[in-house]
Amino acid sequence: MSLPVLVAIVVFGIALSVAAVHFTGGSRQAELAGGDQALRRFAEDFPDETVGKVRLTADGRTAFLDLGNERVGIVHGVGDCFLTRIVTRHDVVTLEAAEANTIALRLADFTWRGGRFVLAASADVEAIASALAPAPRDHAGDAV
Repeated sequence: MSLPVLVAIVVFGIALSVAAVHFTGGSRQAELAGGDQALRRFAEDFPDETVGKVRLTADGRTAFLDLGNERVGIVHGVGDCFLTRIVTRHDVVTLEAAEANTIALRLADFTWRGGRFVLAASADVEAIASALAPAPRDHAGDAV
């Protein structure tokens, strides 16, 4: 078999595989239908946690759940699945309440670094920011 024919077959096979994944829903982004779905998804991973208020982002991809004691539960869409975390102020590297209704959150967790989130109301941003304001760090960068 000649090299150009082999290259054409490989390129066609890869394109066909990518198309199959896309058309079977593999490129779809997970979205939360509402606070109840966020509560159910969070309870799957953390069944013993008591959740207060649920705050959804404008795009429906992330929910912040008030757990009390300066802890926030997060349900975040990654691809077509959801990631869940319990975050405390000691997990936060930077937190910036940027533009109106926007919060930028950077976490120390290498598996998910956080992101920039637009919420429905500035009161939601203030509540999250007050619960997760980063802990003071010593000169070595460790939380005090």
